Amino acid sequence: MTWHATVLTIFPQMLPGPLAYSLAGKALKAGAWRLDTVDIRDYATDRHRSVDDAPFGGGPGMVLKPDVLDAAIAGAGGLGPLINLSPRGRPLDQARVRELAAGPGVRLICGRFEGVDERALEANRVEDISLGDFVLSGGEPAAIALLDACVRLLPGVIGTGAALTEERFAECLLEYPHYTRPAVWQGRTVPDTLVSGDHGRVRAWRRAQAELLTRQRRPDLWERYCAAVPEKAGSGRET
Repeated sequence: MTWHATVLTIFPQMLPGPLAYSLAGKALKAGAWRLDTVDIRDYATDRHRSVDDAPFGGGPGMVLKPDVLDAAIAGAGGLGPLINLSPRGRPLDQARVRELAAGPGVRLICGRFEGVDERALEANRVEDISLGDFVLSGGEPAAIALLDACVRLLPGVIGTGAALTEERFAECLLEYPHYTRPAVWQGRTVPDTLVSGDHGRVRAWRRAQAELLTRQRRPDLWERYCAAVPEKAGSGRET
């Protein structure tokens, strides 16, 4: 079965956007995944195609109407969990990406305005997912990022499994530093270990660098890594 992404938005022209290029674009053309966009405005009931209204209780902005969104969800069809891209959601991580990529697809709601009427989310058992602690003008860029993360994990999208196996972030570590030719650039040289020809030393160096960077830059990831690798807990040694 082809992995199926359905995106509900008031700006369907924003998709596929970057997903039409590189690995995701090639996979889309090859039929490895399918993308359907649904214009929420098509489900408005007035002649102005209104999809939002003022919030009860007052305050700035407008709110996406529950009746319109509910009708769009029902009419969109699609496969997989129904997800609302929202900064109040659970942070997206690689584990959730793997789960979504392993399923039949996803259905994504791209909110706009001040937010989405809570009743529509409750009635449709929508999962909130966040890309981080920041606010975008709408959910479309977040949807593109989520889809890109999923599509690259689909069978055959990346040529070999080696690149995915090597990804340190999948095991709660940041990526180690990379180097390529020339060996000397602006007086800066490549670490001796990487040109030693000793594959065991190279693997050990990369692991140590990944651990060091994670410890320094992402203590939250380091804590999760130590929980999975208890012998690393309490390590303060820099490599």
